Amino acid sequence: MKSKLSITLFCLGWSGLCGFVTFATVAHEDAKKPVAVTHQQRYTATAMPDRILLSWQQDPATSFSVTWRTDMTVDVGLGEIAVATDGPKFTSKKMTVAATRVTYKPEFGEVHHYTAAFEGLKPETQYVYRVGDGVNWSEWIQVTTAADQAKPFRFVYFGDSQNSVWSMWSRVVRQSYKDAPQAAFFLHAGDLVNKTNSDGEWGEWFQAGGFIHRSTPVVACPGNHEYSSKLSTHWRPTFAFPENGPEDLLETVYYIDYQGMRLVVLDSNVHVEEQAEWLESVLQDNPQKWTVVCHHHPIYSSKAGRDNPLLRNTWQPIFDKYKVDLVLQGHDHTYARSGLMTWQNVPKGVTTRTDIGTVYVVSVSGPKMYDLGKRPFMKRGAEDTQLFQVIDVDGDEIRYEARTARGMLYDAFTLKKQAVGKANLLIEQIPDTPERLRASK
Repeated sequence: MKSKLSITLFCLGWSGLCGFVTFATVAHEDAKKPVAVTHQQRYTATAMPDRILLSWQQDPATSFSVTWRTDMTVDVGLGEIAVATDGPKFTSKKMTVAATRVTYKPEFGEVHHYTAAFEGLKPETQYVYRVGDGVNWSEWIQVTTAADQAKPFRFVYFGDSQNSVWSMWSRVVRQSYKDAPQAAFFLHAGDLVNKTNSDGEWGEWFQAGGFIHRSTPVVACPGNHEYSSKLSTHWRPTFAFPENGPEDLLETVYYIDYQGMRLVVLDSNVHVEEQAEWLESVLQDNPQKWTVVCHHHPIYSSKAGRDNPLLRNTWQPIFDKYKVDLVLQGHDHTYARSGLMTWQNVPKGVTTRTDIGTVYVVSVSGPKMYDLGKRPFMKRGAEDTQLFQVIDVDGDEIRYEARTARGMLYDAFTLKKQAVGKANLLIEQIPDTPERLRASK
C-alpha cells in the first residue's frame, strides 16, 4: 500500500484562531477500476412516481394531463390539484382525481404507467399538482392554463435529440429553458431516442429534461427511431396527447388549438395518404389565425439524396391550399430553413420558390450530425451545430429565432399577416455571422 500525507495550515485572522487540517490520500495498488453504472441500475422503476410528464389531451385552457411510472408494487394512481397560492395553504382546497393505469413490459421489467386528467379548470390560472399513490408523492408542481382566446405566447421547438441524450442533449434543453422559461410548451419533431424500445434511452431523455418535462407541457411527433416494425411500446404510455386524429393513428396524429394558433402534428412514417384526408378536414375548418404543422421527415430535405417526394406530393398541396404558415421538421441532422415556398408542377417536376407560401424548417438538437447539401431553397443552413428554436406568436406576427446550444442567435425572421387574401410578409433578420459549414465547403 502506498500513501501520501499532506498538511494544510489555516488561520481565521479575524478571531486569532489557527489550526491544522490533515488530508490523507491513500492509493491502493490493488484498487478496483471504476465500473460503469448500467441503464438498468439507473432507470429501473420503484414505488416512487418518476418519468412525470405534462401535456394535453383536451383544451389547454381548461385542462391538462400528467403521466408517470411506478413499479408493480403500486396499484393506485392519484392526482391532486389546487389553485396555486403564495403560501402552503393551497393544500386545504386540493381536489383528487383517480388516474387510469396501463401495464407494459419494457426491457427492465414490467411497470405500471398512469395518466391523470385534470379537467374543468379555469383559463389563465396557475395551479399546483402532484401525483402518487396516496403515500408516495411527487413534489408539488406549478402549471398555468392557457387563455381561452388569442393572446401572445411563445413555444420552443427541437429537432432530433436521439443520441447521447443524457450526455449531450441535456445542455440544449436546459439552455432553452433558461432562454424561454415561460414557454407555453416544448415541441419535439421526432427521434427523441435512438433505439425504439430502449428503456434506458427513454430514461436518459427524462433525466436530461428533469423538472422541465413535468412543469412545461410536452408536444411531440414520432420519428423513424420511434418505430421498429411498429410504434414504440413506450409512446402511448409515456404521452397523453389528443385523440382527435385518425382512429389507427391515435396520439401520433392530432391537433391542438392554443391562443390563436392551430398546431397540427403528423406522423410521416406511416399512412401518408390516409393522413392527407384528415389533414384537409382539420385545415378547412380552422378558426385560428395561425397554422403550424410539425412532422419528422422533411418536405424539403437538407440534402438531395434524402428526398421525400411522397410527403411533398401528398401534403404540400394541402399546405398551400390552406395557407399553412410554418412547417417544423427534423430527421436530417442539419439546419435548413427556407423562405416562402409553394408547390406547383413545372415541366421538369421542380418545386418553384416564390414570395408566397410556407416557411419550412429542418433542425437538430442532439449531437448526431450529417452533411448539409446547401440547396437553393435555403435561406440559412448549418452543420455540426446543436440548435433549439424559440417561436413567439403575437397578434399578426410570428417571430422566430434559432439559437445554438450556448444560446447564441443563429437565425431569425418575422412572419407578418397582411390583409385578407394576401400572402404573409417574410422579414429576414439573419444575424451578421457566417453560416456554420464544414471546412470542406
